[in-house]
Amino acid sequence: MTPVRPALDAELRTLSADMPLMPELTPEVVTMLRGFPSPPLDTLLGERQVERREVIVTADDGAAIPVTVISPADRATDAPCVFWIHGGGMIMGDRFANLDIPLEWLDRLGAVVVTVDYRLAPDVTGTTLAEDCYRALTWTAENAADLGVDPAKIVIAGISAGGGLAAGVALMARDRGAPSLAAQVLICPMLDHRDATTSTLQFTGPGVWSREMNAYGWRAVLGDLTGDDVPAYVSPAVAEDLSGLPPTYLDAGSAEVFRDEDVAYATRIWAAGGRADLHVWDGGFHGFDALYPDAGLSVEARRTRSDWLSRLLG
Repeated sequence: MTPVRPALDAELRTLSADMPLMPELTPEVVTMLRGFPSPPLDTLLGERQVERREVIVTADDGAAIPVTVISPADRATDAPCVFWIHGGGMIMGDRFANLDIPLEWLDRLGAVVVTVDYRLAPDVTGTTLAEDCYRALTWTAENAADLGVDPAKIVIAGISAGGGLAAGVALMARDRGAPSLAAQVLICPMLDHRDATTSTLQFTGPGVWSREMNAYGWRAVLGDLTGDDVPAYVSPAVAEDLSGLPPTYLDAGSAEVFRDEDVAYATRIWAAGGRADLHVWDGGFHGFDALYPDAGLSVEARRTRSDWLSRLLG
């Protein structure tokens, strides 16, 4: 019996009616998609009065990791900081992808936004992507005073693959004892390489992000890693221990491949005695509030996320 997909939100169904959907990815398609850059930063910033700083952080293997810091022009000396990790299946995207989401927190909370260009799979594999992000996060914490950031208010956040990397980096920070994180915000995160949930079966075939596309992304990042060799820093769902993590906001759509692994991750945080605020948006597909931010469900999802972060940071 073919699994039945949950219904889409009516407004989102109308808005996405003409969206081209792909059942799978190929190296040629990924190369083509990598050729489409994110909107220019000046376009994303609009009329905001901000200061922009470009930094190169050096990875442990000597590779250059580009980082952009965006600060309110009138920021306080103890501003919160959002460390942003972009999506793209770990195989595409750049540090300006979906940057409108953390820029809302710059507007509302006066947050300094730090966004990182980690290296992509399959150019690198295994923990390298997460290590790039961790290195840039460590640089951020080490330079908090210079950035005008309160080191007790550093939040790690990401969407899709970036949400999965954020979860992996939060595990790294816990295990290595630094940096201290005030929260993690995981937006429709890519957490589990095992492809064993009901929602993965429901979203086989063409979609915004299908089971086949997801499998391609995981093959690219895992390389030769299989079974018990897959580290939790790459696939956070395999972590044996989810205790000691910062307060977590986690959301997904009901109509997407990551729904069940995201619900399971929040459940395991609760089971370990941690704090997790989970939202499954009825009728939302993968990345709905990034693709259609003005839709009613998207507005509600973004507002709820921002309200949580505002309460947490005081």
